[in-house]
Amino acid sequence: MNKDILLAKWLNNDISIKELEELKASPAYTSYMKIAEVTTQFTTPDFDSESNFEAISNRLKNEKEVKVVKLNPYANFLKIAAVFAVVFASYLYVDSLGTTFETQVAEKETFFLPDHSEVVLNANSEINFNEKNWSNYRVLSLKGEAYFKVSKGSKFSVNTNNGVVEVLGTQFNVYNRENSFYINCFEGLVSVSYNDTIIELPAGHQLKVEEGQFISHSNINSDSPAWTTNESNFENVTLALVLKEIESQYPVKITTKNININKRFSGTLTHNNLNLALKSICDPLNLAFTINGKEDVILYAKGSK
Repeated sequence: MNKDILLAKWLNNDISIKELEELKASPAYTSYMKIAEVTTQFTTPDFDSESNFEAISNRLKNEKEVKVVKLNPYANFLKIAAVFAVVFASYLYVDSLGTTFETQVAEKETFFLPDHSEVVLNANSEINFNEKNWSNYRVLSLKGEAYFKVSKGSKFSVNTNNGVVEVLGTQFNVYNRENSFYINCFEGLVSVSYNDTIIELPAGHQLKVEEGQFISHSNINSDSPAWTTNESNFENVTLALVLKEIESQYPVKITTKNININKRFSGTLTHNNLNLALKSICDPLNLAFTINGKEDVILYAKGSK
């Protein structure tokens, strides 16, 4: 045992015979005994309590000013009010966080907003809005991709980290993943804001923005997004974006070897067959792939493995 602990127990008369023998074996034990012997001869000075009390009383009488501290009768009330204020503020904060709908990998869901607007949420996506104030403030935030069928009414806004889409009542699709921001308008007219730029997008048109920069504004020939029927349709997008979308539609992790992931790809991928989806990418780009187990996919240039 530590000698300091043994010494403390010895001074408190709380030491066992075995512990005392251990302490005596210490080279410093003789010094401890000498110190203890000397301290027993110490005496405390006499203390005259009556004369000291009288001296203190006389000093207080000679003070020119005595400070009086008044107790605030409302102090307890203010403390309670402060607690209630914190609790109320916390409630308002939590309440303002709103309602969240989200989907996981390989999952699609359809939701209805308080005004009966319909939202079809693609895989690995999320929307958030304030349900209680929805009738006055039709605004939601989006991460991922969603197809909206908006009931007519006040302005309807979709906020993303890449830009804002605003409508009054229409059908449109918003793709917002990382730095890619794609909008397809299927009915009516939408207003798209990004990077201090505003573009009005009529029905039958699509807009592409990447890294905050305008990419294209073109026509579309469909009346709804392909992903709602379990397909992903790409037109001149990066391979990196396509691979990310596969990871959203299938529970896999894709690794590439010696491949330029910024090369462009156009085509359609199914959400129901991983092998077929990978072949749809690899064949036109002269790539190959292997699947290890159920979750690991490796993509590489043909002949380089």
